[in-house]
Amino acid sequence: MGGRARPGAILGRMPDSASTTSAPRASGFSELTRLRPFMRLWGARMLGTAAAQMLMVAIGWHMYELTASAWDLGLVGLYQFAPALLLALYAGHVVDRHHRGRIVAACLAVQGLVALVLWLATVAPHTAPGPAGRWDSRALLLGLSLVLGAVRAFQMPAQQSLTPVLVPPLMLPRAMAFSSAGQQAAIIGGPAIGGLLFVAGMAVVYATCGVLFALAGALVARLRYEHAPAPREPVTLATLFAGVEFIWRRKTVLGAVSLDLFAVLLGGAVALLPIYAKDILHTGPWGLGLLRGAPAVGALVMSIALTRRPVERHVGRTLLAAVALFGVCMVVFGLSRSFVASLVALAVSGGADMVNVVIRQTLVQLETPDAMRGRVSAVNSVFIGASNQLGEFESGATAALLGPVGSVVAGGIGTVLVALAWLRLFPSLARRDRIATGTVA
Repeated sequence: MGGRARPGAILGRMPDSASTTSAPRASGFSELTRLRPFMRLWGARMLGTAAAQMLMVAIGWHMYELTASAWDLGLVGLYQFAPALLLALYAGHVVDRHHRGRIVAACLAVQGLVALVLWLATVAPHTAPGPAGRWDSRALLLGLSLVLGAVRAFQMPAQQSLTPVLVPPLMLPRAMAFSSAGQQAAIIGGPAIGGLLFVAGMAVVYATCGVLFALAGALVARLRYEHAPAPREPVTLATLFAGVEFIWRRKTVLGAVSLDLFAVLLGGAVALLPIYAKDILHTGPWGLGLLRGAPAVGALVMSIALTRRPVERHVGRTLLAAVALFGVCMVVFGLSRSFVASLVALAVSGGADMVNVVIRQTLVQLETPDAMRGRVSAVNSVFIGASNQLGEFESGATAALLGPVGSVVAGGIGTVLVALAWLRLFPSLARRDRIATGTVA
């Protein structure tokens, strides 16, 4: 098959088809850390994610400093989401036709250039023709936000589809969990480090982002794996929508992806956290920060646990149970009037969501042929982005009708009902036993 990269070749083993034979246990964590290509990718993802988080914090602060407009803050997010949505299908086609490591390296390099431009605009003398003679302007920040959104449309599917070609299938659940642990650590640490660097000035934050992107790009640029270029095909509607068609035909993949879409769409409460912090739990900004960080902490702890002891049996039921637990946590959070109980509920929800993420991503990658992974990952990325963005809108809209408590509780109940419905709608997903072999209980 064109473009097939064999993870078995990295360890001196047989290709995928041979290495998917049943085994009592997945390979150990120490063996995973000895896979140098995978560890290079892991390090690059950590550095790149931390830099991206710092950059987002800096751009948001920069925009608010320039315009003092909440609307402009919202536009920064919209300007990043729109190109990612519009370019997703084409990006998946490109990822399946070219060396994925080079695509990720190029994306990191562009983000480094964005950080460099912002650094130059920040340190340059204010003699430009912009507002108040500044080089840094609203238009510059929005324009660079479009660039970042376009770049990430290519980076996300390329990054997601790299891991399966760097590790054997039996090690993929552990590799996904370890990757998620690093990403969660970067999501938590990136903004914190950026906040500390702000003391030294915004230019220092942008410069640090540029350095981190450069280091991440250098790691990925050195990535080597067996790659046979796929035959050149014209870009047609059939090739662009091949990922959509593949997901629709594979009910296990469709069930896993759509389950996450509806769970996040209904059960997300992030948009309402400021209301809970101020009006319901009666805390200040420090409380809001802890509430926002609690799910990431729970996800980090769970990803570390899954790295050590991955889910090996009854993965379909475990996936559905994790989504149902996420919904229950949202109900508890919605009804809670205790700050500590609310933190615990959010942390547990983050852990449950991480079980969902690891199992879903592993299932999707193992069910997808390598020549299709870019396009399928691109569709998956659209689902994730849409669920997050639309989920925040849904929370705000239902809060306007039912109040914040009613919105969160209704969303949590809806998530539990979705998990129960998927039990019947996607029996192949519910009966899935092992991730790697595809056996059913």
